[in-house]
Amino acid sequence: MLRLIRIENLLFIALFQYLLRYCIIIPVLSSYGIEPVMTHWQFTILVLTTVCMAASGNVINDYFDIYIDRKNRPSTIVLDRVIPRKQAILIHVILTLLGIFLGLYIAFATRRSAYVWLFLGIPALLWLYSTRYKRQLLIGNLVVAFLTAAMVYVVISVEHTFIRNTGIDTTHTEGCIHAWMYCVGYSFFAFLCNLSREIIKDIEDIEGDSEFGCHTMPVILGIPYTKGIVSFLNALTIIMLWAIYYVSTTVQSQPYSEIYILVGLTIPIIVNTLLLYKAQKKSDFHRCSTFSKYIMLIGVLSMVYFWLA
Repeated sequence: MLRLIRIENLLFIALFQYLLRYCIIIPVLSSYGIEPVMTHWQFTILVLTTVCMAASGNVINDYFDIYIDRKNRPSTIVLDRVIPRKQAILIHVILTLLGIFLGLYIAFATRRSAYVWLFLGIPALLWLYSTRYKRQLLIGNLVVAFLTAAMVYVVISVEHTFIRNTGIDTTHTEGCIHAWMYCVGYSFFAFLCNLSREIIKDIEDIEGDSEFGCHTMPVILGIPYTKGIVSFLNALTIIMLWAIYYVSTTVQSQPYSEIYILVGLTIPIIVNTLLLYKAQKKSDFHRCSTFSKYIMLIGVLSMVYFWLA
């Protein structure tokens, strides 16, 4: 069951959102005299909403990809070996309904109808991704990267809405602007890293994808061109990191921040790009994909570093 719902990815999502709120958003707002209004329990419900929807997406993705996965990764298949497919659909429905129910509570608590459409739209988008978009050129990769970035946006958005509902409009205050800037930076970082990793995973799965008629980037453009696109995304990520450093005096003022960006992020991204360039076998591309996850983790843990600093 834990393998089916991708427990390690769900823990990463929860860690990302908790660190974002307690290491970035709240300290930044508090430094400008803006106290959070959303309670710890309400935030936990928001995280559970995100986790349940992500878990349901993982289940339905495995359900529709079972034949492709038998070709690409036969040793890791759970469906039909441990968990029947009918039971997987039931698990998907339960997780989806639970995520929607918790999301509707957030919409009710914030009194913002837009969240109703958000928490109804995400499961629909995940379904479309599993049934259609994943097999199309770039669209599936962009959907996953967009949803990864959205988990950052929803934290600061809900936090800001709770504060605004008290009658205090902090929209144009310096504290709110700084909090949003941090979140936009982490959101863009998550988007680029996840987009790069999804494309690498497509290279890893090219054999099964091509056999079952998927129009992924490696299948359509070939592996060499796809490697070039990933390298471009990695270069863009590095440029973004250093642009944030040189633009933000707050980041510059943190001790050893340039060392963290250089040693913790820039060098690993360059190394992963070189490993991808030399990769030939399926195991080589899997190593690059796993390395990408560690780079994202280092980026997320930078929130702890800035909070301590």
